[in-house]
Amino acid sequence: MKHILTILMENEAGALSRIVGLFSQRGYNIDSLCVAKTDDPTLSRLTICTTGDAKVLEQITKHVNKLIDVLRVKNITEQEHVERELILVKILTPNSSVKTGIKRTADIFRAQIIDVCNDCYTVQMAGQPSKLKAFVEALKQEAGVIEVVRSGTIGVLRGKNVLRPKQ
Repeated sequence: MKHILTILMENEAGALSRIVGLFSQRGYNIDSLCVAKTDDPTLSRLTICTTGDAKVLEQITKHVNKLIDVLRVKNITEQEHVERELILVKILTPNSSVKTGIKRTADIFRAQIIDVCNDCYTVQMAGQPSKLKAFVEALKQEAGVIEVVRSGTIGVLRGKNVLRPKQ
């Protein structure tokens, strides 16, 4: 089962390395990882997507919580949440009919063409991972996809629930 862990940690050198090392040492796989500063520049928020049963997830959470740089760990898949991923797709555009098809597909999926060259377009889209997969498949029907870059999943709890340091 897929799990999305959000980790609030100190924005210190080596903090990310210690968390990733913990996953590696115990043989846990990371499907995606996204980290950035929060509104407080001393803190970073790390979002990790991983798979495993409840026992594996409990072990991961316990081990991550023991790290000194970690302030909070939350499995947001346990509650109502919003998750998104960003994708950039570079597509060959050898002729005007292909360009028209790509524009139509981008409009249907609410994607944006962000770079135009003589023989290729770069398109961006944000959404649920399943929607992004469908978008790439649709583009493959229109033209030659030459490069795909994905950000990995980010997520937040719905409503007023937030991830803050324990008071």
